[in-house]
Amino acid sequence: MKLLIVEDEAPIAEVLTAYAKREGYETVYAPDGMKALEIFEHDDIDMVILDLMLPKLSGEEVCRRIREKSSVPIIMLTAKSSESDVVEGLDLGANDYVAKPFSPRVLMARIRAQLRPRESRDNIASGLCAGGRIEIDPERVELRKDGIPIPVTKSEFLIFSTLASRPIRTWSREEIIRSALGDDYDGFDRTIDTYIKNLRKKLAEPSHENGWIKTIYGFGYRFDDEK
Repeated sequence: MKLLIVEDEAPIAEVLTAYAKREGYETVYAPDGMKALEIFEHDDIDMVILDLMLPKLSGEEVCRRIREKSSVPIIMLTAKSSESDVVEGLDLGANDYVAKPFSPRVLMARIRAQLRPRESRDNIASGLCAGGRIEIDPERVELRKDGIPIPVTKSEFLIFSTLASRPIRTWSREEIIRSALGDDYDGFDRTIDTYIKNLRKKLAEPSHENGWIKTIYGFGYRFDDEK
């Protein structure tokens, strides 16, 4: 597995590189946003560790551009730690958000959680759904609508696949977290609302009342395969 570390503070980058190599990961380093995109374009990257306050191009813009073409896991690493900052980062497509100062060991655990193979999950749907318009491809970790790939994050893919695996079931936020993201997920349960909002937007659903993902007020969410 190869990690792209995007960080303008050399001492932090060196610590991350040392810990990552100790875990057996290969690393490449970018000191600014433009260099990060250049590396990502020409290298085979499995995960991006992304600082937000970067020279030449902000981390937010780097995340946005990567998400336009790839669902590779992105962990934002930043001093911005308010709830609104976290929500904004997830809205941009990040899979996880780690505030500085941070524990390198905890960060490595989060990296492992994002990269951990999930092929054995029984709840991951595959094949066609939504009247044949959406295809779930677990091998590529990809959703396709009408044959066109949708640039979802890994967490969004897992959440959608979980909901689609049992269309008649209403899932609570806690059940979605446990079934789709695993017991090692330690984010807020309301973060699921952000993931659902992003999925609806990417699927170009007209509204949550008429779209595939239904809000069941007071309970959670349900996938309507007949829309």
